[in-house]
Amino acid sequence: MDTPYGWLFFGNFDLALISLYMFWIFFAGLIYYIQRENQREGYPLENEDGSLTQSNLSTPEPKTFLLPHGRGEYKAPNYERETRDLALAPTSGGTGFPFAPTGDAMKDGVGPASWSARRDEAELDGHGHAKIQPMAKIDGFAFAAGRDPRGLPVVGNDQKSAGTISDMWVDVPEQLVRYLEITLSDGSKRLVPMTMARIKSDMVYINSIDSASFPDVPVIASGAQVTKLEEEKVSAFYAGGYLYRQENRVTPMSKLRLLSQMLGKPA
Repeated sequence: MDTPYGWLFFGNFDLALISLYMFWIFFAGLIYYIQRENQREGYPLENEDGSLTQSNLSTPEPKTFLLPHGRGEYKAPNYERETRDLALAPTSGGTGFPFAPTGDAMKDGVGPASWSARRDEAELDGHGHAKIQPMAKIDGFAFAAGRDPRGLPVVGNDQKSAGTISDMWVDVPEQLVRYLEITLSDGSKRLVPMTMARIKSDMVYINSIDSASFPDVPVIASGAQVTKLEEEKVSAFYAGGYLYRQENRVTPMSKLRLLSQMLGKPA
């Protein structure tokens, strides 16, 4: 008697093998899905010349996210590209070579002083309140231990005073001091990240910039909160100072390239 074809087919396959094949198919689909979802932000990638790099995977369809606390909607991917002109110039005609600043890198926000275009709004806590606020304007916070920096002079890496610490900005839900507020000699105020300040017995020392650079620190719009974009710019300014405001950190080759660009001659 002839054996039915179905019996021959299932005679070479068992449930364990079928389950294994189904798992492989599922896992491959999961990897494809995750890699595709990974392209919702930051894609498509840009080359140094501004052209776009095409991905091997298709870009996912825009998905709408509802933002908390009535901040509207956000679509990702949104295909928006940053429009600001970067004051940079290539140091060579080939790809892979570094770019050199063409102006004041600290003010232009390039190189180590670069910043990301985050949303120009304050970061909120779970109750919809600004997370980072000045201690002078919130209740329930007081200085408890250590050296209170308020009233101490602010000294740059040139050992000269630029102003006085007037307040501390606190991350309310985390209960941490994030920024120190500096009142300059002209009465204007600036912020400095707490991690870039050294509180001593008689002063607050800022190693990254000199005293003349404090007026160039980006100014925040409100005296009661700081936006995520302002945090980016303030932190980037002090970070860039470790290179651009310290002559011993700029290499001779960097100086030569900058000088060559100013003279219009190749380095």
